[in-house]
This record gives sequence, C-alpha cells and structure tokens, in this order.
Amino acid sequence: MLYFSKLKLVIIYFVIIFLSIFSIINFVDIKNIPLLSKKVNLGLDLQGGSYLLLEVDSKPVVEEKLQNKLVDLRKIFKDKKIKYKNLKLNNLTINFEILENDKEKFESFFLNKENSINIYYNKYRAYELDYSITDNLININYTKYGLIEIKNTILDHSLEIVRRRIDEVGTKEPTIIKRGNDRILIELPGLDDPNRIKNLLGKTANLTFRLVAEESNFGSELLFFEDGATQLNISKRVVMSGDNLVNARPAFDNRTNETIVSFTLDRVGAKKFGRVTKNNIGKKLAIILDNKVISAPVIQDAILGGNGQISGNFTFQSAADFALLLRSGALPAPLNIIEERTVGPDLGEDSIKAGLISLLIGFFLVISYMLFKYKFLGIIADLSLIINLTLLIGILTILEATLTLPGIAGIILTVGMAVDANVL
Repeated sequence: MLYFSKLKLVIIYFVIIFLSIFSIINFVDIKNIPLLSKKVNLGLDLQGGSYLLLEVDSKPVVEEKLQNKLVDLRKIFKDKKIKYKNLKLNNLTINFEILENDKEKFESFFLNKENSINIYYNKYRAYELDYSITDNLININYTKYGLIEIKNTILDHSLEIVRRRIDEVGTKEPTIIKRGNDRILIELPGLDDPNRIKNLLGKTANLTFRLVAEESNFGSELLFFEDGATQLNISKRVVMSGDNLVNARPAFDNRTNETIVSFTLDRVGAKKFGRVTKNNIGKKLAIILDNKVISAPVIQDAILGGNGQISGNFTFQSAADFALLLRSGALPAPLNIIEERTVGPDLGEDSIKAGLISLLIGFFLVISYMLFKYKFLGIIADLSLIINLTLLIGILTILEATLTLPGIAGIILTVGMAVDANVL
C-alpha cells in the first residue's frame, strides 16, 4: 500500500485547491483583485481578429545610403587627390571612371579596415561594400553581408515603430514578431476595425516642414495635397523634420471650431521653428507627410515657444490617428501588406463551441469506459482525470496563456494520455 506523509498530502491538496481557484475564475468576472483577474486568452482563431504579414521594402533605404556614400566619396577623392569623372548612382550601384595611376590609391583606401566609408564586419570577416574594375570603370555596391546588416537594422526599427502604433490603438494581446530577415507577422485578436490598423501601418509617417516656393526652379518641386486634386510648389529644403517632435495630440481650435493636431517640439526643434517663423513672416509654411501636403498656413508671427498646431480638414478620428503616427515616429522603410486574413467573431465562436463539444464528448466517453471497465478503480482514475484537467486550466490561467484551436485539440489529447497514465 502506498504511503504519503502528511506534509506531502498537505502540499498536494494545497496545489489542487490553489489551481482549482484559478480554473474557476475563468468563468467569473473579478476585476478588483489583480491576482484573480487573470484569465486564459483566446487566440485569433477563437476570438476573431486580423492576421497581417508585412514585408519591409529596403530598396529606398539602400538607395539613400548609397547616395550618402556617393557624397562622401566626392569629399574623400578631393582630400586624397584621386581624379575621377562621371560619378553617379545607377540601379543601386555607384559608377565612376578613374585614371590608371589612381587605381592603386583607390584600392588602398577602399580596402583599409579603418576607412570611414567601407565598414569591415569582424563577425562576417567581410566588408560592407564590394567593388569591381573593368578597364577604368569602377562599380561599387553592397555586399551580401552589408545588405544583411541594413535589413536587420531596418527590421528591428520597423518592429519597434509598429509595436508603438498598435499599442497606442489599444489592441489587447497583439502578437508582433519577426519572420525571416524582412517580414513582420502581426496577429490582432478581437480587432473591430482592421482597416484602421492597415492605414496606420501603411504610412511611413515621414513628416517635414518646408517653405512654399514663390517660383518654380531647380530648388523646388510640385507636391499634391492629400485630396490629390491640387498642387503646390514646395522648396526642396527641409527647415525641420518630425525627428524634433516630442508629443502630438488631437485638439479643437476654439476660434474656428475645427479639429486640429497640436504638437510640441524639443529644444533644438523649438529653436529651428522659432528662427524659421521669425525670418519668414507672411510666407506659407507647408506641412508635409509622406510627400503629401497636409496644410500650408501663412506664418502670421514668430512661434518661439516650441508649440504649434496642424490643421487639415481632420475628423477627430483622423486627427487622433495622425497624432499617433507623429508620436510613434517615422518608419525607416515602407511596409507592404503581402498577406492578410480576417477571422470574424461568429466563426471564432463556432470554433469554441465545436471544441468544447468535442472535449465534453471525449471526456464523457473516457469516463464511461473507465467506469464500465474498471468499476471502483475507474472512479479513482476519473477523479484523477478531472483534477488533471483542472490543474492544466489553472496553470494556463496563471500564465495568461493564449488558447487556440490546436490548443483545444491538445487538451483533448491530454485527456486520453492522462487516463492511460492512470491505468498504468
């Protein structure tokens, strides 16, 4: 006969009672006690919601970085007195011609591990950039490892920005994880408005402040307003970017009764904004988001306090979303939605019912068979089975685990496995 000490029995009964309480609270609404407010979360396939797979488009970033490298090369060639011509960027490759006498000088500088333009990665034992020479024509592009570093950096930054935007919307228990080296997987259980999330994630949110040009020339460009109907001639010179923004929030303008977005700048941004508005009174200042003009108000007076407002025919919802985009920061690269699935709440409810019915049927059949086959010992095995299921649900509740349809199937399988263990 098995013998258990009183201490072991006390511990066993305590664990059973403790986890049973957490199992029961899944069916009771308790909000006042934090510890007892835990519940098993329902996954996307049970609760309903949206599934999005985003792909980071790193090409614009690679092109921008190569353009910066090109500018740096001009300075270095000038300092090192390397003669070149036709230095340009074409199809993500820097091309230029060089004199025969300067080839060795170029290679010596370019392959120097301490040079500032072609970083050497110790972990890869490789350079950031590669080059090839055909006659006197030199082609420079990113190596495989250089592209990996750029994509990893972009993906990490994008993941953080996406998380900020989704968290501010207030979605409960979102799943935001990396997939490969250029994709982000997002699961949003219980989401009522997936289009709002798609609109928020589809915008890079690159905010710039630029003066409206009085005449068309090389230093200006035509940009559309958000309505896509009207254009404005905008100076290419950025007087201030969204990097200087500290906070943004929706508000109402008491004078015009329209919805606006008020913003606060950091110390550096406040100085820039104050200087620009002071020196350009009477001129229009365009506020541009992702190369589209939001508004272009006339500067009436110098704004020196570091606070301002943006108007643009906003509804309160669109103003709140615009402020959210500004607060969360600009994405380093565009995100493209390559896969999208939406599970309706009705389908999720049907899945829960089907899972529970199959669990109850399996549970009933196992208990009936144990009673029929093993009589009294079957009763003991059935009690053990009920306790096992209760402990499992209690542990899932404490961990605030997410239950999915495969998870319900796993619990049903556990019922059969637990009975088998009891019989043995």
